Parts: sequence; C-alpha cells; structure tokens
Amino acid sequence: MEMEKKIYQAFVDHVPGDAAGYCFDLWKEDPFRFVISRSRSSKLGDFRYRRDRDVQTITINYDLNPYQFLITYIHEVAHHRVYRDFGLGVRPHGPEWKMVFRKLLAPMLSDLVFPKDILIPLKRHMLNPKASSGADVFLSRELKKYDLSFQEGLNRPLFLTDIKVGQSFSLRGRVFTKEDTRRTRVVCLEVASGRKYLISLNAEVEAV
Repeated sequence: MEMEKKIYQAFVDHVPGDAAGYCFDLWKEDPFRFVISRSRSSKLGDFRYRRDRDVQTITINYDLNPYQFLITYIHEVAHHRVYRDFGLGVRPHGPEWKMVFRKLLAPMLSDLVFPKDILIPLKRHMLNPKASSGADVFLSRELKKYDLSFQEGLNRPLFLTDIKVGQSFSLRGRVFTKEDTRRTRVVCLEVASGRKYLISLNAEVEAV
C-alpha cells in the first residue's frame, strides 16, 4: 500500500492534474518498476527489459514538463504492454506499438488535459506516432514552450528550422551552414570538414 501511495504521488507531482489517476491506473493494471530518473540528453524515458527479472522497469526523466512527462510515460507503458502481449519478436515502434500507444493515449486527448496549442499537433502526431515526439517538429516546438527554462525566459531554444538558408550555426561544438530542406531534415555543410550531413529540423542549435 505504501508503494502505491508513492507511485500515485509521483504522478500528482509530474503530470497534469486530470491525468494523475489515469497514469496510476495504467501502472496498477500491470505493475512495473517505475523510476523517475536524472535528466538524460539522449532520451526522455525508456522501457528496460531484463530477462532475469519478472517485473520490468520504466524510467522517465524528472525534469520534463507535465505534458511531455505524460506523453513519454504513456509511450513507455505502450512498450511494456507490447512486450507483455507480443514478446520481443516485434519491432520497437512497429504497428503493434503504434496501435497500443494510440489506444492508451486516446483518453487523454482532451483540452481538460492538454492546452490547445499542444492538443492540435498531438492529435495529428497520433495518427501515425513516431519513435519520439521530438521527431515531430511542430509538436516538439509546442511542448518546449512549457519547459521551465522557456517559461522563465532562460535558455530559450533555437531550432534549426529558425536558421535561414546559408546561415551558420553550432551544434555540439561543430559549426555548420544550413543548405536544402528535405521534409523533416536539412542538408548541412560542416565548415571544418566540408562534409554534408542530414540534421533534424527540430535540432536545438546555437547561432554563431
């Protein structure tokens, strides 16, 4: 019972108020080890399968805004359900996962849970959900507006989509020049090497 209280309180602390009970119910229906993790630049959360454990683990970064936390949590619960129902013989973000993710997130697609500026691109995203909400330029931009640093006017992100063609920018200490856009990625010339790379429109960059 004490564990259930801790799990429920974690949702109260990290997701929009109207979603806490639903998130707890998803956990209670098929329990897993739930870890609120340190911030990780490589991922927002994950589902960890361990062959030697009966109870698997889901981790979510502690510093996500409530809307990103909710989406990421349900994304990972969908992985847990797919593992339960289909085992390890299916693709991580294949049709089985897309189906389960859409089903689990559907009750939350309401303006009682999400503000309209997130809800509209989120509904569009869920028609064919990607491996990461970060891969959806429009949804990711709206979600980032609710990050604490953005709300406080600190470290407001600059995205590659904000950079003009021919303009240079820095990404992870390397300087590039923006060239042609190809759907959701951009051909960028690395200044130092002369090599060209495809970089996501949604990549956070720094002006130079």
